[in-house]
Amino acid sequence: MARVVIVESMPDCMRKLTQNVRNIINLAPSDIFPSEKDYLLTREYSEESKGEPLPIANSFCWRAMSFKVFVLVVLLCLSRVGWATAPRLYTSSPCYPDLLDVGAEELIAGLENGAWSSVDLTKAYLLRIQEVNDLLHAVVEINPEALSIAESLDAERANGTIRSALHGIPMLIKNNIATHDQMNNTAGSYALLGATVSRDATVAAKLRTAGVILLGKSNLSQWANFRSSNSSSGWSAYGNQTTSAYYPNGDPSGSSSGSGVGSSIGLAWASLGTETDGSILSPSSVNNLVGIKPSVGLTSRSLVVPISSHQDTIGPMARTVSDAAYILSVIAGRDVTDNYTLAQPWNSPPDYTKSLNFSSLRGARIGIPRKVIASYQDDSSPPVISAFNAAVKVMKRAGATIVENTDYPAWEGYLKDDNETLVLEADFISDLAAYLAQLETNPNNVTSLADVRNFTQGFPLESYPTRDTAVWDGALSLGYDNSDYQFWQAYQRSYYYGAEGGVLGALEKYNLDALILPTDYSSGPSARAGLPVVTVPLGHYPANTTILKSRNWDLVQVAPNIPFGISFIGAKWSEESLIGFAYAFEQRTQVRSKIKPYIAPTTQLADVISKQ
Repeated sequence: MARVVIVESMPDCMRKLTQNVRNIINLAPSDIFPSEKDYLLTREYSEESKGEPLPIANSFCWRAMSFKVFVLVVLLCLSRVGWATAPRLYTSSPCYPDLLDVGAEELIAGLENGAWSSVDLTKAYLLRIQEVNDLLHAVVEINPEALSIAESLDAERANGTIRSALHGIPMLIKNNIATHDQMNNTAGSYALLGATVSRDATVAAKLRTAGVILLGKSNLSQWANFRSSNSSSGWSAYGNQTTSAYYPNGDPSGSSSGSGVGSSIGLAWASLGTETDGSILSPSSVNNLVGIKPSVGLTSRSLVVPISSHQDTIGPMARTVSDAAYILSVIAGRDVTDNYTLAQPWNSPPDYTKSLNFSSLRGARIGIPRKVIASYQDDSSPPVISAFNAAVKVMKRAGATIVENTDYPAWEGYLKDDNETLVLEADFISDLAAYLAQLETNPNNVTSLADVRNFTQGFPLESYPTRDTAVWDGALSLGYDNSDYQFWQAYQRSYYYGAEGGVLGALEKYNLDALILPTDYSSGPSARAGLPVVTVPLGHYPANTTILKSRNWDLVQVAPNIPFGISFIGAKWSEESLIGFAYAFEQRTQVRSKIKPYIAPTTQLADVISKQ
């Protein structure tokens, strides 16, 4: 039975200790003492706030005492545990991080200092999943080997073997990313139940190599939301209906629905999602997360159940820009089994954590395509647009040059164009068959989209015809796949509206480093051209919001407390810049900390460790 709790801010000794240690040991010669970040914030807001409330989580006037508090806490803890036990300072202290918000660096600090083990973390996350999953349906399978893997990684750490910065941290991955273990990879369909692969998907293999614990599979909109015209985000036949933790029966968006919900309330440290058009960005936005939708070809799609080889990409969904950057640094890179990755302009991808610069917005030219906002706004939009305009002021104070009305050159044509549908349908016919051909075992003998449709329409648990197969019906009626010249014509037209007629055209015309939009309005053109987008929490709907439900299945889409995000949009391979801009904005606003879920698990590390 899930326990509904009101989540409140809690003192977090571990976070403060870790952050202060990091600030002390990482000062560069160019840093302004005592803190460039604090100095810049003071200057930015003193110049332009004009008595308005600061759009940040906490007043920074307290930060001048941070070092003194740090020293005092250390001395108090040492006096309790004794100098001889100082290396296990955190173990003897009752200060454990809140798993609702904890970041990678804090978790690693505890692992390094023996405050907890990877087994402890894994047990805590499994108990948290058990608390709420019957209600939220975020996780569809648990890795039965998770605890033994955690134990092995603890042993490696004990003997001095550290695979990466993420060694021993549990993550969820979306249930369309194949793993060569005891977990299924079904894309939410019984058609693939029991099917196996000969190896991990490349991104899953990269996580394993980095020492990440693959805790389980997160639910998704079935077939990545590419089956029905009358289904709902977060529903799959195999995983049931995922709902948001920010409002009862809330629409989690999709298709990376379970990844969004799981990361948002700490059912794991973070998750992997996939996107064709909006499937990382949208669920990250409504679940109060940072999501990185990488350039197509930055992360391998090999052995990921596809929609479109021209638009699919895999990226992180995490609670902070820093955590998302750590994950992207692990999963990015070339892969001979995905030829799109061979177009990367480097032999080894960047370390994206080096982009985490508080001053990244200084001197950047950021454009706003206002026609996009005008085209999509409706009666529910005022809180989103108000928060967006406030965010623009934050960026100005941070030193960015804001360029208004940097509209997409062919925006009106984009609104009328449906070639993306043809691209996805034709790609799906070819790319799904290619994935199915790689299965090592295929119990239901599905080898084509036609086979999958026949299975779905004849298997009662697939909820057909209550949830139809209209998307597949349209694809199969095309009469061609992505090897046909008609496909190439459709792709060129679709690509144009994302590239020269869209994002790339605006970036070049106005000499911009990036574009910004409310995340709800951001995905389409970038998806068509395979371009990167980073979304960061922006705000939430206020208490007087009128509740709006989905057309099908009555999921709550707009309501008080439901979050929304802001997106940074760039040219291909511009993730380094986008992450820097997103980080600089996030650090000034700390929006995520202001929005609390209506339900969250209560199990913490202390509960696990105290029972040992």
